[in-house]
Amino acid sequence: MFLPVGDTPNPPGIPYANYLLIGLNVAVFLLVTLPLATTRPDLSDPLLYEYLQVSGAHGELAARILLERLSAYDLFVFRHGFRPASPALSPLLSSLFLHGGWMHLFGNMLFLWIFGDNVEHRLGSVRYLLAYLASGVAASVFFALFVPASQVPLVGASGAISGVLGFYFLWFPRNRVKTFVFLFPFIMNTFLVPARLVLGFYLLIDNLLPFLLNGGGSGGGVAHGAHIGGFVAGMGMAYGMDRLPGDVRQLKRRTAPADDPVDRDVEADAAGLPDIAASIERALADGKLERAVALYPRLPGRQGRAKVNSAALLAIGKLLLARREYDQALSLFRRFIAERPADAAIDRAYLGAGKALMHKPRCVTSAYHYFLAALDAARSRDLADEARLHLHAIERLGEKRGNKDMTTPKDPGVGT
Repeated sequence: MFLPVGDTPNPPGIPYANYLLIGLNVAVFLLVTLPLATTRPDLSDPLLYEYLQVSGAHGELAARILLERLSAYDLFVFRHGFRPASPALSPLLSSLFLHGGWMHLFGNMLFLWIFGDNVEHRLGSVRYLLAYLASGVAASVFFALFVPASQVPLVGASGAISGVLGFYFLWFPRNRVKTFVFLFPFIMNTFLVPARLVLGFYLLIDNLLPFLLNGGGSGGGVAHGAHIGGFVAGMGMAYGMDRLPGDVRQLKRRTAPADDPVDRDVEADAAGLPDIAASIERALADGKLERAVALYPRLPGRQGRAKVNSAALLAIGKLLLARREYDQALSLFRRFIAERPADAAIDRAYLGAGKALMHKPRCVTSAYHYFLAALDAARSRDLADEARLHLHAIERLGEKRGNKDMTTPKDPGVGT
C-alpha cells in the first residue's frame, strides 16, 4: 500500500478556501448523507418511479426487492448527482459535494488537504474556489462524453480535486510528497517521493490505464474519465494562467500606436526588416536596450525567438526585471527554459524566473523551486551564491510565519 500523507515545502499562511471546501464536504456527509442513508425513501416521490425504471426494476417482484434495499439517500443522489443522460446545470455543482461512503470521503479530503494549500496560495482564495468548481464541472462533462446514455449518477469531489492535482503537477514540480509505504513485513516507513512521480502514477496507472481498459466507462464504481478530465482541466488552466498576463501585455504593445521615436523605429523594423532577431542583437550591441525590449514582442513565435542568441534574450529579461515588468520577464524566462533546456545559460533563466515570481502575489513557493533549479544548474559560484541567498530569504520568511516545512534539501553545490 502506498498512501500520501503530506508534502513539502508548504506555503505560509492559512488556506482558508481549502479548509472551507473540506468543511463543506464533511458537513454534507454528516448532515445529509448519514441521516438519509438510514431513512426509507418517500414512496410518493414522483422521481421514485423513474429511478425504478432506470434501475431495471420493471416487474413487481423486482421493484419490491429494490425498494427493500433503497434508502432516501439513493433517491437524493439520483436527483442531485450528475447523470450524463439527463444533464442539468445544478447537479454539475451539487454532485461535487456528495460521497458514497466514509472511505470515498476520506480519500478525497486527504488529497485535497495535502495538495490544495499550495495551489490556493498561488491562486488566491477566490480564484482557487472558482478553479476548483470549474475543474469539477470539466471533469463531469469529460466523463459524460464517453457515456452519454448513462443514467448512473456521478458523485464525489474527486474530479474537482483532480483539477487541483493538475495545477500542482505543473506549478510545483520540485515538491516532494510524504508517502507511507506499507508492504508488511518488509517495508513500513514514510518516504519523500517527487511530486510529479506520485501524481504521474495517479494519472497514468490509477486512471488512464483503467479508463482505456474499460473503454471510457467507469470500472469498479470509479469514474476514471472524470479524474482524467479534471486533471487535464487543471493543467490547462495552470498553463494558461502562466502565459496569459505576459501575452496580453505584449498584444497591447503590438497594437499600440507608434507615438514616440522608439515605437516608430520598431514599426519600421517589424514591417521592413526580414530578420527581427538580427535587429534585436544589433540594438543590444549598440546599447539601445529599450529598443531591443520593444522589438522582442514582434518576434514571430518560437521560430523567431530561436534566432535570437541566449545572451540577448537574457539581457532583455534582465531589463524587464529592472523595469518591474514582472509578467513579461517571467514569460520570457519560462519560454527560455521550455525552449532551451540544454542551454548553458539555463541557470540564469531559472534565477530570473525566481526573481520575477518573488514580486508576484502568492508565488513565493514557486519562486523557491526556481531558485532550487538555478542552484542545481549553476555554472558559476556567484550565481549559486545568489540562488542560495534568495532561498535563505524565503526560509527566513517561512520561519517568521511559523512555516516549519519550508526547508532546503541538502545543498547540491555548483553544477558542472
